[in-house]
Amino acid sequence: MDWQALESRYTSGLYVKRPVTIVRGEGAVVWDDQGRAYIDCVAGHGVANIGHSHPKVAQAVAEQAARLITCPEMFYNDTRARLLKRLGNLVPGMDRVFLCNSGTEAVEAAIKFARFSTGRPGIVAAMRGFHGRTLGALSATWNKKYRTPFEPLVPGFTHIPFNKPEALDEAVTEETAAVILEVVQGEGGIHPATPEFLQRAQAVCQERGGLLIVDEIQSGMGRTGKLFAFQHYGVQPDLVTLAKGIAGGIPMGAVLLGERVAPLKPGIHGTTFGGNPVAAAASLAALEVLEEENLPQRAAEVGAYFLERLRAIQSPLIREVRGLGLMLGVELKQKVPPYIQALLEHGVLALPAGLTVIRFLPPLVITREQVDQVVTALEAVLASS
Repeated sequence: MDWQALESRYTSGLYVKRPVTIVRGEGAVVWDDQGRAYIDCVAGHGVANIGHSHPKVAQAVAEQAARLITCPEMFYNDTRARLLKRLGNLVPGMDRVFLCNSGTEAVEAAIKFARFSTGRPGIVAAMRGFHGRTLGALSATWNKKYRTPFEPLVPGFTHIPFNKPEALDEAVTEETAAVILEVVQGEGGIHPATPEFLQRAQAVCQERGGLLIVDEIQSGMGRTGKLFAFQHYGVQPDLVTLAKGIAGGIPMGAVLLGERVAPLKPGIHGTTFGGNPVAAAASLAALEVLEEENLPQRAAEVGAYFLERLRAIQSPLIREVRGLGLMLGVELKQKVPPYIQALLEHGVLALPAGLTVIRFLPPLVITREQVDQVVTALEAVLASS
């Protein structure tokens, strides 16, 4: 069967396809339908933090699916209750949790909660930031490529330069409901925030009555070397958006709510599938694996090694290497799509982050030996250009 032809015939056309058909995964490796192995530094756009097809998640999903698949939150559920308790104890002072199905849903919910809580319309976001593709989340996203076809977007959104604390002082007013920021800008090029910027964001929100939304959709669940990236900076967000790695590969999102968020009234928001028992079971298993296998610490250690190896590459094509934990980017002096395609031919899957950055988001279980293979492939690709 020609799977690529079949999928191309019926797909929406929204995705630029790579010429490979992935059929199996384990740990940090995936295999195509020809049996060829690839070291996966895409990880489903940073989803497979605990590795592909982790047996504990697979078992939890199978057992829960055999017992109960769906149960809306108008009814209580034992599996959901255990997950809410677990999530509500991850960050001190953030013991209320909204469950949904994706990152963009989490961002939409956080924006609504901030506007409801403060009674204000304004949302301040960052240039180069990415928060999703539905209309509210898209309004917070910067890249015109995503925004322009769907304008006019939601009013009340402004964008400021990232890592410019003084811009926060000017942008946040008595009409600002929230500031929404990534701790490490992912789609925007792997740009970590400075401590001064995040700390000023928290301070100016508290001073002027706005809320700080931290988008941990890509940087959370251990990827940067701590469970959440904001924990590197000593800040306390008011809302935290989660998704991607939260459920071991099963679609799920969540919002953690802090003490400065007003009590939410029944009916002001909701979801059909959010917090369903299968996703909840998967998330409980994924959180258990993150803790038992000490994956945030592993991301810190292997990520530091990966960063060191990348910075040691001698190539005139490299402008800068940056990142935090296992969220890494190599900025080139040229556009990266040909190099990403060449990496695939060398058995490595990687992502772009803007036009000139190769992004590496491997599962946190990646080994140093696999990192060495990735770096060797990148060296070969850059040397052959």
